Amino acid sequence: MEAFWNLLMSGWGVSLLQGLVITIEISVGGYLTGLVIGGLVAWAKLRGPRWLVALANGYSTICRAVPEVLLILILYYAGQQGLNALMAWLGYGTLGIGGFFAAITVLGVVNGAYTSEILRGAVLALPKGQIEAARAYGMHGFGLFRRVILPLMIPFAFAGLTNLWMTMLKDSALIFVVGYNELTFTAVQAAASTRMYFPFLLLCGAIYYALTQFSNIFIKMFERHIRRWTPKLG
Repeated sequence: MEAFWNLLMSGWGVSLLQGLVITIEISVGGYLTGLVIGGLVAWAKLRGPRWLVALANGYSTICRAVPEVLLILILYYAGQQGLNALMAWLGYGTLGIGGFFAAITVLGVVNGAYTSEILRGAVLALPKGQIEAARAYGMHGFGLFRRVILPLMIPFAFAGLTNLWMTMLKDSALIFVVGYNELTFTAVQAAASTRMYFPFLLLCGAIYYALTQFSNIFIKMFERHIRRWTPKLG
């Protein structure tokens, strides 16, 4: 234990802390990106023309059917290669994409498929009578969404979206397969360099556990807050 503590104090502790910060940043960025993509895809499924509905359903089906590690590899490597090929065809130079931006984009695209289904299900679960009553009062478009649909759908979507956040925290470790220096990658590097696999990997798992516990605290606080402003159904 003393040797492990000395290794942490000699620099690996700082590296793990930096990896933790990157993991949080990637998780937040990927989650928000997934919310945006999921919202657009859910709208396409509910309101889009037939071809757009088919496209949105195809996107969701592929992202949910193909293993996430494989999707990350495809989007990370083939996506960058395809983008650079397009830039070359348009007559521009090679576009360098940072690993951090690519990680957020990849996780957001994967997460967006699950988010779209949660949001679509929440909208379909809304009481039709309240929406029709709002339209009878002259509410349409964004005003109808902001003042009626959004407050009503929050109770239906909240549990699924919070579960997706927990999943995103763990899925951020999958970026490890493309060599990005987040928490898991740093822990494996430390374990391989020092030959102390069990302590470093156990510490990595404990950090992820602590992240989920802190997330649960904030989720419960946020849930209590939004329940105060959520209209009662029934």
